[in-house]
Amino acid sequence: MRIFFSVGEPSGDLHGANLIHALRNRHPDWEFVGYGGPKMATAGCTLHADLTQLAVMWVAQVLIHLRKFLKLVADADRYFGAERPDAVILIDYPGFNWHIARKAKARGIPVIYYGTPQLWAWASWRVRKMRSFVDHVLCKLPFEEKWFRDRGCHASYVGHPYFDELATQPIDDDFLRQFQCDSRPLVTILPGSRTQEITSNLRSMLVAARQIRERVPQVKFAVAVFKEGQRELVKRLIDSSGVDAELHVSRTPELIRAARCCLACSGSVSLELLHCEKPTVILYQVSRLGFFVQRIFRKVRYITLVNLLTAEDPFAHGSAGIYDPADPRDAHVLMPEYLTCEDRTAELTGHVVDWLTDKCEYERIVRGLAELKDRVGQCGASERAAEYISHLLDGTGETAKRWAPAA
Repeated sequence: MRIFFSVGEPSGDLHGANLIHALRNRHPDWEFVGYGGPKMATAGCTLHADLTQLAVMWVAQVLIHLRKFLKLVADADRYFGAERPDAVILIDYPGFNWHIARKAKARGIPVIYYGTPQLWAWASWRVRKMRSFVDHVLCKLPFEEKWFRDRGCHASYVGHPYFDELATQPIDDDFLRQFQCDSRPLVTILPGSRTQEITSNLRSMLVAARQIRERVPQVKFAVAVFKEGQRELVKRLIDSSGVDAELHVSRTPELIRAARCCLACSGSVSLELLHCEKPTVILYQVSRLGFFVQRIFRKVRYITLVNLLTAEDPFAHGSAGIYDPADPRDAHVLMPEYLTCEDRTAELTGHVVDWLTDKCEYERIVRGLAELKDRVGQCGASERAAEYISHLLDGTGETAKRWAPAA
């Protein structure tokens, strides 16, 4: 049995690797090939290209790399024709993966989308592509299954694979102990895993850090850098800001655990912050044009998964990113969030200062995160997805019966 993967995000590389491990435990003789990243390669996937090196956002960045993307689609199509894998598994990265799904579907190869793109949040009309090109939709979030099924997709909720990784994540206790021995409260700054996100968000976060220190002089700051190639950029930004902040590469798990609270860019890191029950304020800085465009296409009030998971109606539309504690719609919010093209450093500062100085407010947020974690932060997504895929490809005929909704 040979399975072709198409994965383009660093987080998807992680989820793909965990799924490959789960499938390999069940089927040691299965082959895994395709597009992915270094973690998938380590798990045993033969990479035709490291697609995570082309993890880009926004239209301009896609256009710059368009020729590379088109060549990769053409290469995949040739492979489908020559080798005919038994299934194609897609993880996130919808702009590129729709083309891969179309090519596989045209050749009669089953297509499984594991970790679906958030179609319910952005331009929901794209669900037509999911119906047309994808045979099986494996959902990460509990409210997604019904949303996709209501629109004609064969969808099943398996859980969020990120919690599988967090449950077994190695922690450097010696490194962590350095912070635990320091009596000063630590604020960890998480500016994003993409270089583009760092460029957009870190300056504002550092301005907020300077304002926080003016009000809480004993505070300590650390910036978590995703990869070594971003070190120099982050160092330049810290130096130019005048903020005394430590810089650490590949230490995100330890820096989150050591922190009293965090400043973070929106993304899957919010689930790690939930797992660690860390009060966090979210910033996602965009251009004025980007802010205008997202207002047109966005279909949900929140950009942070933690806030969507606590919302009574995740699909209620509103002014995303502008958290307002006086608005009854925001009463459930655990991670104040600011999707913005404006200066929101005063708001960022206010939340962090509250958590550093107001014990009751800090404990209120921690309790809310703990309750949500108990409800949705369970492991097992990789195993459930591997079970689904195994039944499907083994030809046992059990898949539809086992995963169909109750009558």
